[in-house]
Amino acid sequence: MIHPTAVIHPSAQLHPTVRVGAYSVIGERVKVGRDTTIASHVVVGGDTEIGERNHIFPGAAIGLEPQDLKYSGAASGVKIGNDNRIREYVTINRATQAGETTYIGNENLLMAYVHIAHNCIVEDRVVITNAVELAGHVRVEMGARIGGVVGVHQFVHIGQLAMVGGMSRIDRDVPPYMLVEGNPSRVRALNQVGLKRAGLVDAEDGQPFKVLKKAFRILYRSGLTLDESLEQLELLPETPQLHHLREFLRESLTAGRRGPIAGRRRGSSDRS
Repeated sequence: MIHPTAVIHPSAQLHPTVRVGAYSVIGERVKVGRDTTIASHVVVGGDTEIGERNHIFPGAAIGLEPQDLKYSGAASGVKIGNDNRIREYVTINRATQAGETTYIGNENLLMAYVHIAHNCIVEDRVVITNAVELAGHVRVEMGARIGGVVGVHQFVHIGQLAMVGGMSRIDRDVPPYMLVEGNPSRVRALNQVGLKRAGLVDAEDGQPFKVLKKAFRILYRSGLTLDESLEQLELLPETPQLHHLREFLRESLTAGRRGPIAGRRRGSSDRS
């Protein structure tokens, strides 16, 4: 299951079921779990741990030094969970400081030419489309979708089940459950497709979706300030989704965060 042209360091730990294609290079401190396929011309280095049943396509580079001038050779790492598809020429850099990790969760699809910079966290069941660039310290919560050729500023958080339209510039936090698009980017609507796929639209009582619709109107159509809107959200029936949206927005306003993306201004066009 190991192609004879592959170069694997004797100290690398590969499960016997791992497949490695031609001309791939696996470094000294790499661990690879059961039933993972590493195609041809892949480079995996650094303190990198890859879980089970992942498929890494040709040309990917994982665990190499971060593109960060502060990096001074520290023993940082990359950790990848299970059942991910990492397509052609994806780059996933290790973290900057010793003991830190760039983290990819489970069941994610990273399409061709995606770049995951140092210290990023990508949770579970995320789809990141071709040529998306995540700068350092970006966090993408579970179930989010990012369209093609999107640039994401460092330290930005993208909320769960959010959708980012292709070719958008994301320089502030993307609230959960919302559809964001444009340059400058704006919250356009609820991500109804993502919510439906998650079973929230067709829930037995319909409560999660109904509450999120009311929350959207308060946040982006009422003309209230964000602080005023958050007070109004406290009056809605409590659901797990509303709680997460409210706490995400509050945390986005704290020191060290970039603040949430705004909605479309009243009376402006969709492209404003």
